[in-house]
Order: sequence, then structure tokens, then C-alpha cells
Amino acid sequence: MIRTGANSVLFAGYDLETAMRQIAWAGYDGIELSAIKGMCEHLDLDNWKSQAGQIRGWAEQYGLRLLAMEEAGLEEDRVMRAYEAAAGLGIPVVNVGPGGKSDVEDDFLRQTDLLQHLADRAVPFGVTLCCKAHVGGAIYNTPTTLRAMARITSPGFGVDMDPSHIYRAGENPVEALAAVVSRVKHIHIRDCLTRDQGPGKPELQACGRGRIDLFGYVRVLHEAGLAVAADLEIIGAGDYALGQVATIAAESRGYLNACLRACGAR
Repeated sequence: MIRTGANSVLFAGYDLETAMRQIAWAGYDGIELSAIKGMCEHLDLDNWKSQAGQIRGWAEQYGLRLLAMEEAGLEEDRVMRAYEAAAGLGIPVVNVGPGGKSDVEDDFLRQTDLLQHLADRAVPFGVTLCCKAHVGGAIYNTPTTLRAMARITSPGFGVDMDPSHIYRAGENPVEALAAVVSRVKHIHIRDCLTRDQGPGKPELQACGRGRIDLFGYVRVLHEAGLAVAADLEIIGAGDYALGQVATIAAESRGYLNACLRACGAR
């Protein structure tokens, strides 16, 4: 089953309970907790135990599954705290970026070695470390994702597939997903209007506002029979009014739900 969620980073300007309430009202199945240092730390990895009771309570109150966590960075001590928090809260996936620079072979080798090591360390916690292709990173498109899949053999590793980064790499996200779907363990999802380096204004990242074939994307996931979370990840809305970010969340969920129904996944 494909479960829909939203990353709390969309609500970076608001507290976590507000984010969870709005995400639930929009109709999502769950939430991805943002623990992104310097951007949005709704989950404070240094003090997660003091938050755990409230988070579990809000999840139950609002009927949300804790689908994933985005930590983003690759500092080992911090990633280990993320694993501990994920295991303690029952979160199955920790998402990070690849780091490094595109088309620098030494960076690619170093970063994939690091991801292998960190993925191995995820296994005892019962958590999967997922990494996505990222504009400008050592892993940034389908060829580099396939190379990473070949080098990273740990059972604790999975691919986090984000169609907006693949689109901005000049590729067709539907075809790209089909090529790597065997290792996909998480989806970050948003739309994109252009192939520029940045994803665009938050409202233009809303699903259905861009040029990505998100229906085709969802269809590939469904036909592969994946049980995976597709978490909306929209950045840059930290100074938006609550009504604006709630609208983005609700509009995106409605579009994704229509895609799921159209391909028989709901």
C-alpha cells in the first residue's frame, strides 16, 4: 500500500502540533518528522526523549502514522541519534542527502562508502537509511543512483526517490523510477515547473502545479506492488501564513489521492 504523508518542514514556521493537526485535516495518512539542522527541527535529536510522549500522543490524537524522519545530513554522531530516535518512536525510515559534488569521482566513492557504513549501522535499530538523488550532489540522477545501488549492498539501505530532483537533472521521472524501483524504500514527492536548480516557490512545488507526470509516477509505484510512504516535501515556506501552507498541503494531498484512485491504488 502507498501511504501519503507530509514532511513537517512545510510548516517550518509553526510548532509541531500545529503541523500535525493541519496535516491530519488535509487527509494524509501520516507525517514525516523534520529534524533538518538549520532549517526545521520539529524533532530535536538532542532532546528527542523529552518529546517522545507528546509526539506519540499527537499522532494518536490526530490519527497520523509516523512514516519517516528527515535528518538530511551525514554527520555520523547525529545520524546515530536519528536512528535511536526513530527506533524509540517506531519510525521506519531516516532520510538523508548524498553530500559531495556532482561528477567528482572521489566524492562519489567517498559518499557511497559513507552511506554503506551508515546503512550498516542502521540495521541493529530496525531502521532503513534512505538517500535520494539530489541536484548538485554526488548522487544526482539515474546513472549515479544505479551506481550507488551497485556499491551500497547493506540491507539497511534504500533509495528515496524524489521526482523533482530527477526532473531537474533533465530526465523523465517516470522512467527513472522504473529503473530503480527495486531498491525504493521511500518517496519524497513534489511537483516542479522548470528544470532550474531550485525547486521554485513553495506554492509551485504543490502536486499538480508543475510539469511532472505524477500520475505516471504513482502508477509505477502501484504496479511494482510497493508498500511505501510518499511524503510531500515542500521547502521554503517558513515565513508563509498558516492558511497558505495548509492550502499547499491540502491541494497536494487531493491531487495525490486522485492519482492513487485513478491507478487503482486506493
